Amino acid sequence: MSRPWVIGITGASGAAYGVRLCRFLLSRGEHLHLVITDAGWRVLKEELGWDAGRRQESLKKHLGGSAGSYEYVPNQDIGAKTASGSFLTKGMVIVPCSMGTLSGIANGASDNLLERTADVMLKEGRKLILVPRETPLHAIHLENMLKLSRLGVRMIPAMPAFYQGPQTVDDMIDFVVGKILDTMEIEHQLYKRWGMQT
Repeated sequence: MSRPWVIGITGASGAAYGVRLCRFLLSRGEHLHLVITDAGWRVLKEELGWDAGRRQESLKKHLGGSAGSYEYVPNQDIGAKTASGSFLTKGMVIVPCSMGTLSGIANGASDNLLERTADVMLKEGRKLILVPRETPLHAIHLENMLKLSRLGVRMIPAMPAFYQGPQTVDDMIDFVVGKILDTMEIEHQLYKRWGMQT
């Protein structure tokens, strides 16, 4: 089996971005390790109607039946595979990424599996992509993003563009997910690129 991607979903608004990314990757036959915070589960319930009380069943219902596979790991499991640099991965995407999680990563907290796995990506020099979803931003948010950017972390704020002429909310979601996939170096056709509009 090829190296997996680690996908984190936190309690920031925008759970649809994380779910769309997972579905796309699974449709391509990728293997994923999913880490979803308790607040992330709450947002999945409130924004998408997932049954947060039956987590495995919800994942199977909403992510099952694809060519790829996933392994769900509770955020409290600090001893999971992804907490070790010896476990090889392609990298990690946290989408959406709350400012609390971003702060924990920026300051090396490693208080839970999500933060520890991100710390592993940094120390091993692997791809780490964060999709912050917050507005407005204050100086601490910006300083933490700058600190991580200087370490090579890619920041992809959940900011849909409009030059491709989105017609639906799904079109706007696909634009942001497409930008994530570009950074992951994965080909897609989720949005029309500049100069290629019909």
